[in-house]
Amino acid sequence: MKCLKDVRKICDEYGIPLFYDAARFAENAYFIKIREKGMADKSMAEIVRMQFELADGAVMSSKKDGLVNIGGLVVCRDKELYRKLAAMGTLFEGFPTYGGQAGRDIAALAVGLREVLDEDYLRWRTGQTHYLGARLRERGVPIIWPPGGHAVYINISKALDHMPPSVYPGIAFQNAVYLEGGVRVCEIGIVLAGRDPETGEDRKPRFDLVRLAISRRVYTQTHMDYVVDVVSRVYENREKLKGVRFTYEPAVLRHFTAEYEEVELSTRRMRV
Repeated sequence: MKCLKDVRKICDEYGIPLFYDAARFAENAYFIKIREKGMADKSMAEIVRMQFELADGAVMSSKKDGLVNIGGLVVCRDKELYRKLAAMGTLFEGFPTYGGQAGRDIAALAVGLREVLDEDYLRWRTGQTHYLGARLRERGVPIIWPPGGHAVYINISKALDHMPPSVYPGIAFQNAVYLEGGVRVCEIGIVLAGRDPETGEDRKPRFDLVRLAISRRVYTQTHMDYVVDVVSRVYENREKLKGVRFTYEPAVLRHFTAEYEEVELSTRRMRV
Protein backbone atom coordinates (compact mmCIF):
# COMPACT_ATOMS: atom_id res chain seq x y z
CA MET A 1 0.00 0.00 0.00
CA LYS A 2 2.88 2.35 0.73
CA CYS A 3 4.18 1.81 -2.82
CA LEU A 4 0.76 2.66 -4.26
CA LYS A 5 0.60 5.82 -2.19
CA ASP A 6 4.10 6.82 -3.27
CA VAL A 7 3.22 6.29 -6.94
CA ARG A 8 0.04 8.33 -6.45
CA LYS A 9 2.12 11.23 -5.13
CA ILE A 10 4.44 11.11 -8.14
CA CYS A 11 1.49 11.01 -10.53
CA ASP A 12 -0.09 14.00 -8.79
CA GLU A 13 3.19 15.91 -8.94
CA TYR A 14 3.46 15.49 -12.71
CA GLY A 15 -0.24 15.48 -13.57
CA ILE A 16 -0.24 11.87 -14.77
CA PRO A 17 -3.36 9.70 -14.38
CA LEU A 18 -2.78 6.45 -12.49
CA PHE A 19 -4.28 3.32 -14.04
CA TYR A 20 -3.86 -0.20 -12.69
CA ASP A 21 -3.52 -3.50 -14.45
CA ALA A 22 -5.91 -5.07 -11.96
CA ALA A 23 -5.86 -8.68 -13.17
CA ARG A 24 -4.35 -9.83 -9.84
CA PHE A 25 -5.83 -7.20 -7.53
CA ALA A 26 -7.05 -9.68 -4.91
CA GLU A 27 -3.82 -11.67 -4.72
CA ASN A 28 -1.89 -8.42 -4.32
CA ALA A 29 -4.31 -7.23 -1.64
CA TYR A 30 -3.78 -10.51 0.23
CA PHE A 31 -0.01 -10.00 0.23
CA ILE A 32 -0.58 -6.48 1.57
CA LYS A 33 -2.66 -7.95 4.39
CA ILE A 34 -0.16 -10.61 5.47
CA ARG A 35 3.07 -8.69 4.84
CA GLU A 36 2.49 -4.99 5.41
CA LYS A 37 2.54 -3.43 8.84
CA GLY A 38 -0.83 -2.20 10.06
CA MET A 39 -2.89 -4.17 7.52
CA ALA A 40 -3.43 -7.50 9.29
CA ASP A 41 -6.68 -6.44 10.98
CA LYS A 42 -8.27 -5.02 7.84
CA SER A 43 -10.68 -7.03 5.73
CA MET A 44 -9.88 -7.85 2.14
CA ALA A 45 -12.68 -5.54 1.00
CA GLU A 46 -11.20 -2.67 3.02
CA ILE A 47 -7.75 -3.18 1.51
CA VAL A 48 -9.12 -3.38 -2.03
CA ARG A 49 -11.08 -0.18 -1.49
CA MET A 50 -7.89 1.51 -0.26
CA GLN A 51 -6.09 0.30 -3.37
CA PHE A 52 -8.65 1.61 -5.82
CA GLU A 53 -9.27 4.90 -4.04
CA LEU A 54 -5.74 5.81 -5.16
CA ALA A 55 -6.40 5.08 -8.84
CA ASP A 56 -7.95 7.04 -11.69
CA GLY A 57 -8.95 3.84 -13.41
CA ALA A 58 -8.02 0.27 -14.19
CA VAL A 59 -8.03 -2.38 -16.88
CA MET A 60 -8.54 -6.00 -16.01
CA SER A 61 -8.56 -9.43 -17.57
CA SER A 62 -11.51 -10.99 -15.79
CA LYS A 63 -10.10 -14.49 -16.30
CA LYS A 64 -7.72 -13.92 -13.41
CA ASP A 65 -9.12 -12.48 -10.18
CA GLY A 66 -12.57 -12.16 -11.70
CA LEU A 67 -12.78 -15.96 -11.48
CA VAL A 68 -14.59 -16.29 -14.81
CA ASN A 69 -13.79 -17.99 -18.10
CA ILE A 70 -13.76 -15.02 -20.44
CA GLY A 71 -13.85 -11.25 -20.71
CA GLY A 72 -12.33 -8.13 -19.28
CA LEU A 73 -13.28 -4.65 -18.17
CA VAL A 74 -12.15 -1.04 -18.09
CA VAL A 75 -13.13 1.32 -15.29
CA CYS A 76 -12.35 5.02 -14.86
CA ARG A 77 -13.45 8.08 -12.91
CA ASP A 78 -13.32 10.62 -15.74
CA LYS A 79 -16.75 10.81 -17.43
CA GLU A 80 -15.42 12.15 -20.72
CA LEU A 81 -12.81 9.41 -20.91
CA TYR A 82 -15.52 6.86 -20.15
CA ARG A 83 -17.59 8.14 -23.05
CA LYS A 84 -14.64 7.83 -25.43
CA LEU A 85 -13.91 4.32 -24.22
CA ALA A 86 -17.57 3.34 -24.49
CA ALA A 87 -17.63 4.50 -28.11
CA MET A 88 -14.56 2.40 -28.89
CA GLY A 89 -16.08 -0.54 -27.07
CA THR A 90 -19.23 -0.28 -29.18
CA LEU A 91 -17.11 -0.27 -32.33
CA PHE A 92 -14.97 -3.29 -31.45
CA GLU A 93 -16.85 -5.27 -28.79
CA GLY A 94 -20.49 -4.36 -28.17
CA PHE A 95 -22.77 -1.86 -26.48
CA PRO A 96 -21.68 -0.53 -23.05
CA THR A 97 -24.49 -2.55 -21.45
CA TYR A 98 -22.80 -5.84 -22.30
CA GLY A 99 -19.43 -5.15 -23.95
CA GLY A 100 -19.58 -8.13 -26.25
CA GLN A 101 -20.20 -10.61 -23.45
CA ALA A 102 -23.17 -12.83 -22.71
CA GLY A 103 -25.32 -11.79 -19.80
CA ARG A 104 -24.48 -14.94 -17.85
CA ASP A 105 -20.75 -14.11 -18.08
CA ILE A 106 -21.34 -10.63 -16.70
CA ALA A 107 -23.43 -12.08 -13.86
CA ALA A 108 -20.68 -14.60 -13.11
CA LEU A 109 -18.13 -11.79 -13.00
CA ALA A 110 -20.24 -9.86 -10.49
CA VAL A 111 -20.14 -12.92 -8.24
CA GLY A 112 -16.47 -13.66 -8.90
CA LEU A 113 -15.31 -10.18 -7.91
CA ARG A 114 -16.79 -10.82 -4.47
CA GLU A 115 -15.83 -14.46 -4.07
CA VAL A 116 -12.19 -13.72 -4.89
CA LEU A 117 -11.90 -11.74 -1.64
CA ASP A 118 -12.45 -14.86 0.47
CA GLU A 119 -9.32 -15.16 2.62
CA ASP A 120 -9.48 -18.95 2.77
CA TYR A 121 -9.44 -19.08 -1.03
CA LEU A 122 -6.53 -16.63 -1.28
CA ARG A 123 -4.57 -18.50 1.40
CA TRP A 124 -5.02 -21.74 -0.56
CA ARG A 125 -4.28 -20.05 -3.88
CA THR A 126 -1.00 -18.44 -2.81
CA GLY A 127 -0.09 -21.53 -0.79
CA GLN A 128 -0.41 -23.75 -3.85
CA THR A 129 1.93 -21.47 -5.79
CA HIS A 130 4.42 -21.46 -2.92
CA TYR A 131 4.27 -25.26 -2.75
CA LEU A 132 5.11 -25.61 -6.44
CA GLY A 133 7.99 -23.14 -6.15
CA ALA A 134 9.42 -24.79 -3.05
CA ARG A 135 9.33 -28.27 -4.61
CA LEU A 136 11.07 -27.06 -7.78
CA ARG A 137 13.68 -25.29 -5.66
CA GLU A 138 14.31 -28.51 -3.73
CA ARG A 139 14.97 -30.26 -7.04
CA GLY A 140 17.58 -27.65 -7.97
CA VAL A 141 15.55 -25.79 -10.61
CA PRO A 142 16.53 -22.09 -10.48
CA ILE A 143 13.42 -20.00 -9.91
CA ILE A 144 12.62 -16.45 -8.86
CA TRP A 145 12.19 -16.63 -5.09
CA PRO A 146 9.87 -16.09 -3.36
CA PRO A 147 7.07 -16.94 -5.82
CA GLY A 148 4.09 -14.62 -6.19
CA GLY A 149 0.41 -15.36 -6.02
CA HIS A 150 -0.37 -17.09 -9.29
CA ALA A 151 2.83 -18.35 -10.93
CA VAL A 152 6.33 -19.68 -10.49
CA TYR A 153 9.02 -18.25 -12.78
CA ILE A 154 11.97 -20.38 -13.86
CA ASN A 155 15.13 -18.30 -14.32
CA ILE A 156 16.18 -19.46 -17.77
CA SER A 157 19.20 -17.14 -17.69
CA LYS A 158 20.61 -19.51 -15.06
CA ALA A 159 18.92 -22.77 -16.01
CA LEU A 160 20.18 -22.68 -19.62
CA ASP A 161 23.25 -20.48 -19.24
CA HIS A 162 25.05 -22.66 -21.80
CA MET A 163 22.66 -21.55 -24.57
CA PRO A 164 23.13 -18.20 -26.35
CA PRO A 165 20.14 -15.82 -26.34
CA SER A 166 20.08 -15.93 -30.14
CA VAL A 167 18.53 -19.42 -30.06
CA TYR A 168 15.79 -18.40 -27.60
CA PRO A 169 16.43 -20.77 -24.68
CA GLY A 170 13.11 -19.89 -23.02
CA ILE A 171 11.20 -21.21 -26.02
CA ALA A 172 13.42 -24.29 -26.11
CA PHE A 173 12.64 -25.05 -22.46
CA GLN A 174 8.95 -24.30 -22.92
CA ASN A 175 8.69 -26.72 -25.84
CA ALA A 176 10.62 -29.42 -24.02
CA VAL A 177 8.28 -29.29 -21.01
CA TYR A 178 5.26 -29.74 -23.26
CA LEU A 179 6.82 -32.64 -25.15
CA GLU A 180 7.99 -34.29 -21.93
CA GLY A 181 4.71 -34.22 -20.05
CA GLY A 182 2.00 -32.25 -21.85
CA VAL A 183 2.41 -29.31 -19.48
CA ARG A 184 1.85 -25.88 -21.08
CA VAL A 185 4.19 -23.18 -19.79
CA CYS A 186 5.03 -19.77 -21.20
CA GLU A 187 8.22 -17.93 -22.17
CA ILE A 188 8.40 -14.51 -20.53
CA GLY A 189 11.71 -13.23 -21.84
CA ILE A 190 13.47 -12.39 -25.07
CA VAL A 191 10.65 -13.34 -27.42
CA LEU A 192 8.04 -11.54 -25.33
CA ALA A 193 10.23 -8.43 -25.12
CA GLY A 194 10.24 -8.11 -28.93
CA ARG A 195 12.66 -6.20 -31.11
CA ASP A 196 14.05 -2.71 -30.80
CA PRO A 197 12.23 -0.75 -33.54
CA GLU A 198 15.36 1.27 -34.36
CA THR A 199 17.94 -1.51 -34.55
CA GLY A 200 15.75 -4.51 -35.28
CA GLU A 201 17.69 -6.45 -32.66
CA ASP A 202 16.09 -8.54 -29.93
CA ARG A 203 15.57 -6.62 -26.72
CA LYS A 204 17.44 -8.09 -23.77
CA PRO A 205 15.24 -8.18 -20.67
CA ARG A 206 16.83 -8.32 -17.24
CA PHE A 207 15.64 -11.89 -16.83
CA ASP A 208 14.83 -14.56 -19.38
CA LEU A 209 12.02 -16.48 -17.73
CA VAL A 210 9.55 -19.31 -18.22
CA ARG A 211 6.28 -18.86 -16.35
CA LEU A 212 4.35 -21.69 -14.73
CA ALA A 213 0.96 -20.00 -14.21
CA ILE A 214 -1.54 -21.98 -12.16
CA SER A 215 -5.17 -21.89 -13.23
CA ARG A 216 -7.47 -21.01 -10.33
CA ARG A 217 -9.68 -23.65 -8.74
CA VAL A 218 -8.49 -26.44 -11.01
CA TYR A 219 -5.43 -28.33 -9.83
CA THR A 220 -4.61 -30.51 -6.84
CA GLN A 221 -1.34 -31.12 -5.00
CA THR A 222 -0.90 -34.26 -7.09
CA HIS A 223 -1.01 -32.13 -10.23
CA MET A 224 1.68 -29.88 -8.76
CA ASP A 225 3.86 -32.90 -7.99
CA TYR A 226 3.46 -34.08 -11.58
CA VAL A 227 4.55 -30.67 -12.90
CA VAL A 228 7.59 -30.75 -10.60
CA ASP A 229 8.59 -34.16 -11.96
CA VAL A 230 8.18 -33.07 -15.60
CA VAL A 231 10.05 -29.77 -15.23
CA SER A 232 12.80 -31.41 -13.19
CA ARG A 233 13.41 -34.05 -15.85
CA VAL A 234 13.73 -31.36 -18.52
CA TYR A 235 16.12 -29.40 -16.32
CA GLU A 236 18.24 -32.47 -15.56
CA ASN A 237 18.59 -33.11 -19.31
CA ARG A 238 19.07 -29.45 -20.25
CA GLU A 239 22.38 -30.07 -22.02
CA LYS A 240 20.48 -32.07 -24.65
CA LEU A 241 18.04 -29.28 -25.52
CA LYS A 242 18.12 -27.71 -28.95
CA GLY A 243 17.66 -24.02 -29.62
CA VAL A 244 15.06 -22.57 -31.98
CA ARG A 245 14.80 -19.97 -34.70
CA PHE A 246 11.82 -18.23 -36.23
CA THR A 247 10.12 -19.65 -39.29
CA TYR A 248 7.36 -17.06 -38.92
CA GLU A 249 7.66 -13.86 -36.93
CA PRO A 250 4.75 -11.39 -36.86
CA ALA A 251 5.57 -7.70 -36.81
CA VAL A 252 3.83 -7.17 -33.46
CA LEU A 253 3.08 -9.40 -30.48
CA ARG A 254 5.29 -12.16 -31.85
CA HIS A 255 5.05 -13.89 -28.50
CA PHE A 256 1.55 -15.15 -29.28
CA THR A 257 1.67 -16.46 -32.85
CA ALA A 258 5.31 -16.94 -33.90
CA GLU A 259 6.43 -20.29 -35.33
CA TYR A 260 9.81 -21.96 -34.86
CA GLU A 261 12.07 -24.80 -35.88
CA GLU A 262 14.82 -26.45 -33.86
CA VAL A 263 18.50 -25.68 -34.48
CA GLU A 264 21.57 -27.57 -33.38
CA LEU A 265 23.89 -25.78 -30.95
CA SER A 266 27.52 -25.30 -31.84
CA THR A 267 29.69 -27.22 -29.36
CA ARG A 268 32.00 -24.20 -29.24
CA ARG A 269 29.23 -22.14 -27.65
CA MET A 270 28.10 -24.73 -25.13
CA ARG A 271 29.30 -24.70 -21.55
CA VAL A 272 31.49 -27.67 -20.66
